[in-house]
Amino acid sequence: MRYNKFMVMILGLCLFTSQAQAQSILSGKSETELSLMLEEVVVTGTGTQHLLKDAPVQTEVINHKMLEAYGGKSLQDMLTMLTSSLDFNEDDMGSQMQMNGLGNNYILILIDGKRIHGDVGGQNDLGLIDPNNIEKIEIVKGASSALYGSDAIAGVINIITKKHDEGFLLENTTRVGSHGDVRQHNGIGFRIGRFQSYTNLQLQHTDGWQNTATEYTTGKETPVTDSRNKTVNRYTNAQVAQKFTYDIGDKLQLYAEGSAYWKHIYRPSGKYAHYDVKTYDLEYHNSSLAGGAKYQLNGTDQITLDVDWNRHAYYYHFTDTTLVDGYLFGKFTHYYPQFPGEHNLQSDQQRTMVTLKSVFELPYENRLSAGLEWRYDWLNAPMRVDGERVSDWTGALYIQDEFNLLRWLNITGGLRLNKNQNFGLKLTPKISAMFSAGDLRIRATWSEGFKSPTPKELYYRYVREMNGTYLYLGNTNLKPQTSDYFSLGAEYSWKGFYFNVTGYFNKLDNMINLVTIPNYEAPADYQVAYELKKTRQYQNMEDAKTYGVDATIRYAHKDWTAGIGYSYLDNVAHVYDTSKDIMREVIIDGTAHHKANAYVTWKHGFGKAYRLGVGIYGRMSTKRYYQTDGDGKGYQIWRINTTHDFGKSKTMSYRLEAGVDNIFNYVDKTPHGRHLGTTTPGTTIYASFTIKFSKGKKTNNKFNSNLSNNEED
Repeated sequence: MRYNKFMVMILGLCLFTSQAQAQSILSGKSETELSLMLEEVVVTGTGTQHLLKDAPVQTEVINHKMLEAYGGKSLQDMLTMLTSSLDFNEDDMGSQMQMNGLGNNYILILIDGKRIHGDVGGQNDLGLIDPNNIEKIEIVKGASSALYGSDAIAGVINIITKKHDEGFLLENTTRVGSHGDVRQHNGIGFRIGRFQSYTNLQLQHTDGWQNTATEYTTGKETPVTDSRNKTVNRYTNAQVAQKFTYDIGDKLQLYAEGSAYWKHIYRPSGKYAHYDVKTYDLEYHNSSLAGGAKYQLNGTDQITLDVDWNRHAYYYHFTDTTLVDGYLFGKFTHYYPQFPGEHNLQSDQQRTMVTLKSVFELPYENRLSAGLEWRYDWLNAPMRVDGERVSDWTGALYIQDEFNLLRWLNITGGLRLNKNQNFGLKLTPKISAMFSAGDLRIRATWSEGFKSPTPKELYYRYVREMNGTYLYLGNTNLKPQTSDYFSLGAEYSWKGFYFNVTGYFNKLDNMINLVTIPNYEAPADYQVAYELKKTRQYQNMEDAKTYGVDATIRYAHKDWTAGIGYSYLDNVAHVYDTSKDIMREVIIDGTAHHKANAYVTWKHGFGKAYRLGVGIYGRMSTKRYYQTDGDGKGYQIWRINTTHDFGKSKTMSYRLEAGVDNIFNYVDKTPHGRHLGTTTPGTTIYASFTIKFSKGKKTNNKFNSNLSNNEED
């Protein structure tokens, strides 16, 4: 194997393991030190607790104070404005995310260490995550950890939720804004002895908006200037989530949780749609169930078991009589009638996962993590998959060692063995090193990644009417993707000042992407049924390389904080063009070479009854490049948010937030059917009010204060 020397090193390290007690991480630190020395505790990079400044794997944190000062309406809103390395291009299918040049398929999103389930191989609906229940967000770039598998080639975003273990808790947040925007959050929690319960309810609604009435047309057609299509469609979603935990003695904790989510997207409707109306709305039904246990052998050693099931179902909800087509009873059917009020299942994606994880302390300043994982994906798409149903399973075994024999040097190495039903075995090694000298940290990482094609990429067939008929095809000849990720970064902190710069290079072989192919290569039945404008198929690119630099500067002093983030990105990819028998260079969709964010906040208390906070935030991006349908324009957006905390008592607290989004009223009026740089409707205003009743002190629960099963994977 070409990296034998790395594997020998890692296997040697895994013979020796040890850890200091997690509770001692913050011991001996004064309040001033905690505020100035980046003493945030992080868990995502290694699955074990570290102070942020001592984390072996480079981790970006958006902490609770930043989230509270910003007052975002959604997770996407928060990530867009508070970090420079992420991009979004939201549409009806979900949040099209990009991290360091790679899209949704390569970004693993976790909630308390558990994978969020959305469109397998496509967009995730971040509306599943209640922004009012987020404690902090941890971001790890690249396939830097052996704990995570095929979805993490670009990186990991771990949303860590608030811990609710008061005796009794009632909380309500109501937010309203321009364009009929309503966000509602309610939480109910209680603790009786060793039993805890928390119920979370959220509702989100917007009336949507239209930035332009112009519709993109091709050829010599006269442009349509009276389109009814909206930039963002009206939608409503609602979710209820429940979690129970029970401690059996001081060593064993059990938990059970579940959620149900519903979303309806209302589109301009009417018969015989062309440019301005549709004959069906979109509906999503998500649900989840999970349970598990954590056994604390002693102060440091632990074993956790998690079992979870998730479902993501996507429907057409017809508003007029419509002739549809697709695979019905295993055969391609054209002009199949659907009537108003009927639902047509487009895809039902279900996933079952079982994970067994452990952390052990062994001699010679080592900490050993090891685990097993099994995942089963099932796709039922009667109108989009030949044969209607397909499935896939993947198993994995991983081991990771954190080696601290020298005080100034940490080496973390790991191996992950993946076994896929269709693509066999693959071993991926990873190694990171951190050098410490006073307030300076230097980190280096090398890791291999592996990602097998998803059922959707293999088998999906989908027709989309978008200024012509577009056909999207799966490809059963796909090969697994592999990657080599390298990064080198330096971090320095001193008396409230923090600076970090990290360069990275990610090389992907056999990268899977949608590629335009000649229409005559489409299946014959589609050529007969449609006048195809464009056919796109999932194909393996010969190679793809992304590289760039991320930099962050922050400063905090008394009531003031300020920060600037900058991200430079470039990439190159090649694919073999069978029609012309040549290798051609293509761009990875969504690439923007330069992105930045900036903020300044001020917070001050006026006596004990009132505390005022003011924050100004900016987001900048250059043009985003795409293979088809034009590029997204560059943009610059600024925002001001104010927070007002008042009347706090032992049991009650109140907060008012008010602000203005997009102060300078930037609007992207690119015609419908072309890519946008941003979907903002221009200047908007909003206000929210939070009331919270909390009675009973929070427990010093060892399952929460130590590395809980909710904060590792």
